[in-house]
Amino acid sequence: MADDDGPRNRKERRAAAKQSGKAVEPPSSTPKIKMAQPDRSGPKSKTFMDLYEEKKDLLDQGQPFASKYEDGRVRDEGGNILEAGLGDDEEIGPVGMAVFWALTLGMVHFTLDVLVYSQYRQEIEWWEIVKRTAFMMPILFLMILTMKSAMASRFRVARQIFFLGVAIAAGCYTIHAANAKGYYAVMKRCPPLGTLWVWSVIEMDLPYASVSVMVDIWYLWWKGYSAFLTQWTTT
Repeated sequence: MADDDGPRNRKERRAAAKQSGKAVEPPSSTPKIKMAQPDRSGPKSKTFMDLYEEKKDLLDQGQPFASKYEDGRVRDEGGNILEAGLGDDEEIGPVGMAVFWALTLGMVHFTLDVLVYSQYRQEIEWWEIVKRTAFMMPILFLMILTMKSAMASRFRVARQIFFLGVAIAAGCYTIHAANAKGYYAVMKRCPPLGTLWVWSVIEMDLPYASVSVMVDIWYLWWKGYSAFLTQWTTT
């Protein structure tokens, strides 16, 4: 109890010293902190570098990751290689990819429709263009959803050949229509065909896409068509 009657802080000690005329010694109790030198013997367990060195060879061989990522390619449960950007493992999935590409290609269709009107110096009928684009987008969505599914990704070569055929057919007919058909036929056919052409080239691997472009260029040369129309057709 005697300790409780004494000064409890610096302010009280100064007041007591002022009254008594002599300094009051601070409390002798010190914090009970265990003093010791730091441990310099090194870590007692495995570090991240140790774990990395242990797994380095396995990482170089594609392990310990799941077998579906072997050789950098995604595989399904049966070991079949899935094409990059396909399947349910994507963050947005096939439906999300179909929505994204349908909107993007819808804008391509809209732009091509406007360009065709401008090509033939026709008054742009915005409402008609919007209706045609709106009609095209659900069709694009269903087509893209089908080709982005896991089932379609299992037949990689067949999928590439399909897009190659679509690209060649759409590209050659678009070139033919733009050079040989009247403006009304061009306005009706070129925007959807051009959109399919663009989509097919995007979906193909580089070798297949290159082949399709070379075939379209050969067709342009063989028929003697021009890539740029220099005359305005109004009939």
